[in-house]
Amino acid sequence: MYEYESEGADISAKAYAPGHITGFFQIHENEDPHRKGSTGCGIVLNGGVTTEVKVGKSVKETEIFLNGKKVEGRTTRTVLEMITDVPVRVKSWAEIPVGCGFGASGAGALGAAYALNRALSLNQTVRGLTESAHVAEVVNRSGLGDIAAQSNGGVVIRLRPGGPEFGLVDRIPAPEARVFCIVLGEISTGAVLSDVAAAARINAAGKAAMVKLLEKPTLENFMQQSKEFASKTGLLSSRAKDVIEAANASGGFASQAMLGDTIFAVAPEGQEFRLYEALHEFGEVLEFGISTCVPKLIYE
Repeated sequence: MYEYESEGADISAKAYAPGHITGFFQIHENEDPHRKGSTGCGIVLNGGVTTEVKVGKSVKETEIFLNGKKVEGRTTRTVLEMITDVPVRVKSWAEIPVGCGFGASGAGALGAAYALNRALSLNQTVRGLTESAHVAEVVNRSGLGDIAAQSNGGVVIRLRPGGPEFGLVDRIPAPEARVFCIVLGEISTGAVLSDVAAAARINAAGKAAMVKLLEKPTLENFMQQSKEFASKTGLLSSRAKDVIEAANASGGFASQAMLGDTIFAVAPEGQEFRLYEALHEFGEVLEFGISTCVPKLIYE
């Protein structure tokens, strides 16, 4: 725990962390939150969350704001409590949908950790900040593996669960392809993770998907295994199935973001427009890119 006595003007710092879409995963429970997490695979996006923290005499209590609205922000609040005893005002701006499988809570937690480390001159390393964000995610059941991926960038294979102290990741060498998304609705991550029957289906399907992916670690196979995972777990809505079928018919690869009622899709080079047109029939198409970006401080 770090304490800070403010004298004089308020101090602010800002950081950015990318979003992440999980294609498939397996839950690994553990009483130790540092070891708890998930294995699986997902893609880090070039869109994420920017977070600004402020500490000082004018900040009387910890408050968290997201896109201008005051929120509970349990995961971010836990990160703050792990790092300092002083009140912190947190303002986050998300360029990714919240609660729809884009890893927004993880991105917000990472950004808050990086920014607070800077504002309070705590001199923690990336490993320590990432570990705090991971623990905050798993204890609040807002995610299991986003932090591990967001801290590495690219198409990340999570081979061993947990924060950086115990976890292990690898990456699929893939181009910075465009990622098209259709948001159909929200799914409560905590509710699904607490459902014993759903967890059993997820673990069986996630284990099988990992075996097949490692036999052929390519972006295309990742998308295929993600689609099979979504089907086997029973998490696919009928509308999501229709979107995926339309994407496949256009020559693209599509699946459902885990956990969210969101479809994400990629296309072979030169086929992006056909995929976009197919998805556009179902609503607004959000476009991102696969990014090797990792959390970073923002200087202004």
